[in-house]
Formats: sequence, structure tokens, C-alpha cells
Amino acid sequence: MLSPDVVRALSALAQEHRLAAFRLLVQAGESGIAAGVIAEKLDIPASSMSFHLAQLTNAGLVTQRRESRSIIYSADYA
Repeated sequence: MLSPDVVRALSALAQEHRLAAFRLLVQAGESGIAAGVIAEKLDIPASSMSFHLAQLTNAGLVTQRRESRSIIYSADYA
């Protein structure tokens, strides 16, 4: 991993809600978790969770895929 990528990833994880979401995604494995379920488990409003998940995605820590009407997030182990 290049230094700017490491800084971006660590910056994304330096916020308690994003760190908690990332931990949930790591525990969920490759199957991932729907964004709404993550928000419910962490007791965070969906709009705020969407922002935090976007930050994790932009940092290269998580991936997303659409399944029907849900967006499923997974930890990017690469």
C-alpha cells in the first residue's frame, strides 16, 4: 500500500462510527451487510451512516454492491 493510501485509510478509521461500521463488516465476511442494517445495529441515522460508508468506500476499505433495493457493503480485504 502506498503512503497516501495508508493515510487516507487511517483517516477514515479515525472516527468512532466508521471504525464501528468497519468492524461489523469485517465480522460479516464476504457476504457483507445492508447499509440499513449497519445503521440499525450502530443506532445511527441512515443519512449519517450513508456518509460514513461513503468515506470508507472512498478510502478503499469497503466495497458496495446492489442487491434489489439494498446496497450491501463488504470489507475490502485486498
